[in-house]
Amino acid sequence: MTSPSQILQTTDESLLAEFFQASVGQWRSERRYYTLPEGETKEMVSVITISFLEQGCEKLRKLAQMHSLPDTVNLTCGAEVIWESTNSISNKKESKGTTLFGALGNTIYRDRGFATAKPVTAQYYFPNPTTLCLRTEYNNSVFEEELKLVGSKYRTRQSIISRAGEQLMIGQYLEKRI
Repeated sequence: MTSPSQILQTTDESLLAEFFQASVGQWRSERRYYTLPEGETKEMVSVITISFLEQGCEKLRKLAQMHSLPDTVNLTCGAEVIWESTNSISNKKESKGTTLFGALGNTIYRDRGFATAKPVTAQYYFPNPTTLCLRTEYNNSVFEEELKLVGSKYRTRQSIISRAGEQLMIGQYLEKRI
């Protein structure tokens, strides 16, 4: 017999696979970061390329090894995100890189965090089939993210970074498929 928590977990994993697959492609991400409490803003444009990772692929196996998961554990699906960011005002290149995401149950395993190059995990859930919510905690900080698919051509994102219960930064993003 399948328990309700197993059904929910399977449902969330399949929703995550569908979300990752719907996100495959290249996106132009217009980002605005607000530093709190001052309200100082920074505007960025990123080009993001997202690929879907199938269960059992080499990148997901390496990601599982980074997290010291047993060899018998297979991440169910994942995504690879490649980005290059430019400051919108100065036109200066800010950053570029790659991040791997892999799922198992209601946990997303990442090869790096926002503010660390070390592997991190996030808990995720879906308030509806087109909205993915993540909560990541490390270095006494909390990163809460909401990613929403808006039709097939747009995504919105919002990130809130907090430490000791105080919000430090809000990031808002509009991503357009290119």
